[in-house]
Amino acid sequence: MKYVAFIPARGGSKGIPGKNIQKILGKPLIAWSIEHALQCPEIGDVYVSTDSEKIRQIALGIGAISPFVRPDDISNDTATTESAVLHFIEWAKSNDKINFDNIVLIQATSPVRYADSLSRAIQQFEKDDLDSLVTVCKSHKFFWKNPDFPQASYEVSNRPRRQDIKNEEEVYFENGSFYITRTAIYEQEKNRLGGKIGLFEMATEESYEIDEPVEFKVCEEVLRSLKVDK
Repeated sequence: MKYVAFIPARGGSKGIPGKNIQKILGKPLIAWSIEHALQCPEIGDVYVSTDSEKIRQIALGIGAISPFVRPDDISNDTATTESAVLHFIEWAKSNDKINFDNIVLIQATSPVRYADSLSRAIQQFEKDDLDSLVTVCKSHKFFWKNPDFPQASYEVSNRPRRQDIKNEEEVYFENGSFYITRTAIYEQEKNRLGGKIGLFEMATEESYEIDEPVEFKVCEEVLRSLKVDK
């Protein structure tokens, strides 16, 4: 089963201008994800899809393949990640020598991963014969929704203790670090998740996403505490 990594990276960002190339521990943010993919033995080529020539040159310098500048119509604020993946698949089809069975979609905004996380996820993907896989983190928090008519995620009159929660009732949140999907699923479903879906549990420290400026500082401290080489 042949795997390629796909890292989408837009040049524009409303929350943090130039987010994908801002430095974190001396490296552009996107560099962390590119290097994780390059170091994974199961992954063949690492592709970066971007609408920014600056990001493209940085990616090429790190060792990724970035063969085109992504069209504007799939790079605006309303464009989906799936549209970028499908554009990449069509590009690959037009190059007969580029073939792959599975796509590892890696989010540049999640710079913290243990060195073996990608490999372990791919091994689970194959062992469980999955069609798609999503990374998650276990949560023991109690969630509420609808402030006007509050609803809890648990039975309010019988508040559970953490140690009493059954395995099948554990709650996980999608941490957005990466996804593994058969190419055929993208083509059939136009979605990163479909068919037989598996959950790959990651550690809490691997589940930070950078959406706000303060999260750069948080991730930097986490990376520093992990000594970066894990």
